[in-house]
Amino acid sequence: MAAGRIVLGCIADDFTGATDLANNLVRAGMRVVQTIGVPAEPLQAEADAVVVALKSRTIAPGEAVAQSLAALQWLQAQGAQQIYFKYCSTFDSTPQGNIGPVTDALMQALGTGFTIATPAFPDNKRTVFKGYLFAGDVLLNESGMQNHPLTPMTDPNLVRVLQAQTKHRVGLVDHTVVAQGSDAIRARFAALQAEGVGIAIVDAVANADLVTLGAALKGMPLVTAGSGVAIGLPANFGLSADSTAASLPPAAGLQAVVSGSCSVATNGQVAEFIRSGRPALAIDPLRIASGADVQAEALAWAQDKLASGPVLVYSTAEPSAVRAIQGQLGVEEAGAMVERTIAGIARGLVQLGVRQLVVAGGETSGACVQALNIAQMRIGGQIDPGVPWCHATSDVAPEGLHITLKSGNFGTPDFFTKAFAQLKA
Repeated sequence: MAAGRIVLGCIADDFTGATDLANNLVRAGMRVVQTIGVPAEPLQAEADAVVVALKSRTIAPGEAVAQSLAALQWLQAQGAQQIYFKYCSTFDSTPQGNIGPVTDALMQALGTGFTIATPAFPDNKRTVFKGYLFAGDVLLNESGMQNHPLTPMTDPNLVRVLQAQTKHRVGLVDHTVVAQGSDAIRARFAALQAEGVGIAIVDAVANADLVTLGAALKGMPLVTAGSGVAIGLPANFGLSADSTAASLPPAAGLQAVVSGSCSVATNGQVAEFIRSGRPALAIDPLRIASGADVQAEALAWAQDKLASGPVLVYSTAEPSAVRAIQGQLGVEEAGAMVERTIAGIARGLVQLGVRQLVVAGGETSGACVQALNIAQMRIGGQIDPGVPWCHATSDVAPEGLHITLKSGNFGTPDFFTKAFAQLKA
């Protein structure tokens, strides 16, 4: 492999999803740098793969396409041999997009008429069987995702969901084929293409399925998936698991958590943190809307508590409370207002000396890394499936800080405290 040339170029539609993907690539032996948006400067570390993190999951489809194509152009200029478009393991989208429109645009730009789609990630209990997406033991539309404030997922059939968004015909590679091995998968790809199918949903119920699928994807110009397929791709480039790929500088400084996710998993993590007796402050969106300086209040609250251990600032709420707030403020304004406030709090916490920061929620993570002026992150070891520690520099932490961007749906109930314990190990 030529020095300074990447082999895998990745485009992620949100920031936590980007670290989720990067985490799996690192576990499989790739050195990974994650960039916040399309880079405007050279890479700060040697890498086999680069994940360009966009905040494009819920923006207008045309803008999502434009940003994704700009990322593609940059990745191609770095020598990327394969492109990976990463979306959420819950396939978050609407009939308007953005998974379908971005996939269509990338296929056209790469001159390819066929790709795959699978959000399967068994380590996080996301599996696809007969084209249906399961979250744990239930179908996606029974998992809580039907209550998502921006992208409610009410249909677990991925063929139907994607077909509504794409101009390509969508087909299925079901588990009976996957179980027969990589050659059988490639044969099914060829048969589907002969039938006029452009995108194939692929079943996967275990990591072994993803490894098998990964081998079948060797040489495919474009892969679209959640983060799970990543475990099967590094081997195609002659790489294997290597602990040095995850090395980061030693941790220091104060500890804090900021959370803007309203997912079932994050609600449980907030409740567990509070149950443990640690200091936690709830942010009231209606007070923000009224003009109160909630950011200054939160930082004043945290200042004398940080020396005693991690603090939590959160806007997490149950679905009924979220709907009530949205009803008063509007869906988009309610979300953007809370994101801006939490991002400002995150920046303020770093200015107070926090150098170990946990951020929960995809949209929240995007707002926080932008508020911290983070341009690139080195990807380290996994805390829970899909969630690694990262190391980055910021204008308010030029010596660097450790940060983890947790998807709302990921992590065990004790994730917030477990994350800090891992850095001490």
